[in-house]
Amino acid sequence: MKAYYYDDLPGDQRLPHDSQMPLSESELSALGVLYFHMPELSEVDALAADRGYKNRDEITVSPEKMGDAYEAKVKMFFDEHLHEDEEIRYVRDGRGYFDVRDKGDRWVRIALEKDDLIILPAGIYHRFTTDESNYIHAMRLFKEEPKWTPLNRSAEVDENPYRKDYVGQYLTYAK
Repeated sequence: MKAYYYDDLPGDQRLPHDSQMPLSESELSALGVLYFHMPELSEVDALAADRGYKNRDEITVSPEKMGDAYEAKVKMFFDEHLHEDEEIRYVRDGRGYFDVRDKGDRWVRIALEKDDLIILPAGIYHRFTTDESNYIHAMRLFKEEPKWTPLNRSAEVDENPYRKDYVGQYLTYAK
């Protein structure tokens, strides 16, 4: 895992966009983002049991697996959105990027590859893209039945109770 500020330069979203301004795991944790490197599936199973993740599935995002739907799906994943559930992804193969917003509303890019697991809290604005290899195979974990409905960023979504909880817990500075 490598985390850094997104450079905000135009160009292909699948390129690194590395600003050379890194963030540590503790800085990600302060945003509610948890990272783990888990080379063994048994480690993922233990985390799933500890956190109450009862369901899982696997997805391969690639032109070969998705055909004509690939480009549209990757563009949809890259629209800034939030979920009302934690988003847990374990990379089985390939590489990709999750972008999240920091306390100053700047993009932070998190580069993930095989055996990396990330947990994004409910209510965090984020987006996802594959890297230039156009391939990632990931396991998705869920506490209940899968319902990863994306809510695209808007003034209305800013008032969502999950967003407000996230902001109150992670983005509001203590006085």
